[in-house]
Amino acid sequence: MCKIHNTIGSLTTLKDHLHSNGIYEFKSLKEVMEFQKSYDTYRMQLVSQHEILIKKEKSQLHADIEKIAAEIENPKQQIETAINNKIAHFILLQNNSTEANSSNFLHKVKSFIQQQYYKKKISKLKDSIDADIKMVTAPLVTQHQEKNNRYQFIISNFDGAVKQSCHNELSRLERKKSTIDSLNSYIYGALGEQKVVKALESLSDEYHLINDFSISFSPAIYNKQEDDYIQSIQIDHILIAPSGVFLIETKNWSEQSIENLSLRSPVDQIKRSAYVLYRLLHQEIGGYRLQLDQHHWGEKKISIRNLIVLINTKPKGDFQYVKVLTLNELVGYVQYLQPIFSNTETQKIADFLLLINNQKTIITK
Repeated sequence: MCKIHNTIGSLTTLKDHLHSNGIYEFKSLKEVMEFQKSYDTYRMQLVSQHEILIKKEKSQLHADIEKIAAEIENPKQQIETAINNKIAHFILLQNNSTEANSSNFLHKVKSFIQQQYYKKKISKLKDSIDADIKMVTAPLVTQHQEKNNRYQFIISNFDGAVKQSCHNELSRLERKKSTIDSLNSYIYGALGEQKVVKALESLSDEYHLINDFSISFSPAIYNKQEDDYIQSIQIDHILIAPSGVFLIETKNWSEQSIENLSLRSPVDQIKRSAYVLYRLLHQEIGGYRLQLDQHHWGEKKISIRNLIVLINTKPKGDFQYVKVLTLNELVGYVQYLQPIFSNTETQKIADFLLLINNQKTIITK
């Protein structure tokens, strides 16, 4: 099996964008795509779960309202009983203080004063019943009213209660969907790159595949042919094979996208990368970092072939500097070419490219 190095670039970029938006639960591209595909189902399930929750809440509210009503009635009866007992006591005292048959003036005055006192006490106790009941039961009455208001709202507007209940979770789900949809270009790119990796995995272990080869240069490399300074390159895949090195750019484009004039052609990008890679490799041939087997005719040349792999369809015609293939043509094309390097040499080229890829920034002369 082909030796695979690094995670594909589009997948890394996709994960970085998801994490920057607080989305961490997806462990693979398949999970992301499954979420997109099943979004409507997830949304319906979420609403259904909250419908069940609201029904349970309604049932619980009904039980709570009855329970609180009973709890309000108990202290009310206790207060009424206690005050009525006090009133009865003062009525008894009032009756006992009556001396209507007494001829003593002072006794009559004293009796009158007592009658007035007991009368006021009785009146005050009667007036205090409602206030005492209200003071003791106020928290329960408030709780009863709040629960009853909620209960009546659910009865009259069940859908509104469900919508209110699932609002936050539904908003998070919708934001997640919107974020993922905005990353569709990376999703399609990652899917295409995964398919290329899967196809190349079938090659023997003589082959090495480096995904997401990305390096920068300080100072920038001058490309005289294009009159251009190259500060960095990024290549979807580099395949190191016994027949040479293959630069592979993967495009998961539709036929409409291929014909879209506003989309940048990948040809220029791969040409720049090939120029830089050619310089880096051939500057090192014979050096301590890249020693190939000696040939009596001289130093070997490392062939670099530029491939653009289109997953579904490709444009008609051939193009300079690159070979455009469909995914189904890729492995057959690579295997068709004759080997020129030994397994050891292929390993050395792969090791060198992995070394500079890990450096990230190369100080150029």
